[in-house]
Amino acid sequence: MPTSLIIVDDFLGVHDARQFRQTALGLNYPDLQGAFPGRNSLERLEIDGLSEAASRIVGERLKPVSPPQSHAKFRITLANDVGRAKVHVDSAHWSGILYLSAPEDCQGGTEFFRHRPTGTDRAPFNDEEIAAMGFSSRAAMYQQLIERDGTDDSKWEMTMRVPMRFNRLVMLRPWLWHTAGPAFGDRIENGRLVYLMFFAAA
Repeated sequence: MPTSLIIVDDFLGVHDARQFRQTALGLNYPDLQGAFPGRNSLERLEIDGLSEAASRIVGERLKPVSPPQSHAKFRITLANDVGRAKVHVDSAHWSGILYLSAPEDCQGGTEFFRHRPTGTDRAPFNDEEIAAMGFSSRAAMYQQLIERDGTDDSKWEMTMRVPMRFNRLVMLRPWLWHTAGPAFGDRIENGRLVYLMFFAAA
């Protein structure tokens, strides 16, 4: 009976959350963009006790993924940012997103989907599920469902959106088909600002 999604409001204390946001505004966000719209901070900032807090929330021991990928980095996405990818899955056991946009700017959130051709709301767990979906391998599944269909809106039905709220933490199972909600703003101060977490089982 796995848990798929947990929402925690006011994750950091009010003062701590505001200070954390101010710190994020002063970091470096390289112009180079990756597959997804937006840019990660060059710096990685660890929250003291983060793995322990996340472990308590999900009810199992967690540790940061290795290599750390984008764990403990901030991400800014503005309205005019573009990318090559959309619906995806993450390489982790749990993913976390802490919303840090100013309350008056918050919109959208994190979106979850059903893949229309296969009727699934998540990636397959094992070879049997991969075969049942009609794929010969995990690589073939990824190529067709993510690389081919990931940006084709006609192939996806949005099933849910977790609304963005300042200092709200969303813990999600990374095998769910998901993507960031719409971007907004024209500068870091009013854009879509989040703090990323990726955990493995400890």
